[in-house]
Amino acid sequence: MMLRDGRQQANGTPPRARPLILVIERDKHMRELAGHFLVTAGYAVELALDGQFGLEQARTLLPDLVVTEIMIPGIDGLALCRQLKVDSATRHIPVLVFSMLAANGRAREAGADAFLLKPLAEHRLLATVKTLLEARLATTNLEQSS
Repeated sequence: MMLRDGRQQANGTPPRARPLILVIERDKHMRELAGHFLVTAGYAVELALDGQFGLEQARTLLPDLVVTEIMIPGIDGLALCRQLKVDSATRHIPVLVFSMLAANGRAREAGADAFLLKPLAEHRLLATVKTLLEARLATTNLEQSS
């Protein structure tokens, strides 16, 4: 899609003022805590409490990053990650999986770009989010220049 100023957005959506992060977590307190950390750091945040709604939101909103717990109702976080990574509309979206389970290997096999073990520490979350968003921006810029 061509933008008014002639730039082309890689994923077909106009650029946002702030990166949009979709957080999918079943536990209300963890969901709100992660959302709070991200909003305080300057990100736009959407929240979902189950995998099916999270998948629908990811396909509709095309966020800049998805953060998901593994053990969410409906579609679990690993299945959600797999579905995002095989869909041409969402495969470019980085996925950060977090869990109290030591499942780094399983998360990587599902296509996750990063994994964090709970408890969720603000500095680790924000550093990982920043790294993933910077990597995505670099990839987008490289694709646009070729």
